[in-house]
Amino acid sequence: MPQPGDCVLLREGGDGWLLRAPTYWLRGTIAALVPQRRRAELCPQIGKPLAAYTRADHARMAAATPCVLTAAAVGEVDVLRVQVRVDSWETPWSHQHRPAGWLFRGQFLDQTLHEGMVIDMDASWLEPCEAGS
Repeated sequence: MPQPGDCVLLREGGDGWLLRAPTYWLRGTIAALVPQRRRAELCPQIGKPLAAYTRADHARMAAATPCVLTAAAVGEVDVLRVQVRVDSWETPWSHQHRPAGWLFRGQFLDQTLHEGMVIDMDASWLEPCEAGS
């Protein structure tokens, strides 16, 4: 279970077996944990492959979290939201480096990143920082 003060990472990229794509990341410190009960509705149907998603498509999917794939699964779920204080980041700056994802051109979705800002996000998007990183 994560705790306030823990270091966490949001990572994107790193795809591929032989030629690995660059990994982009946002590193931060947990400022607060907020357990919530939310209604999981059907996930938005974007209608294109993930690599073709626009920034708006990514924001739409993030806003729908948590979501489910079948109508039978719609219902109330427990989620853990995390308030992350941003410490550092590395984002792609052109589509040649990587298609726009949640991290792109110094932004997380539609928020311009700056050190010390606090971002609310789902705990399932994060991983603990590795020792010494």
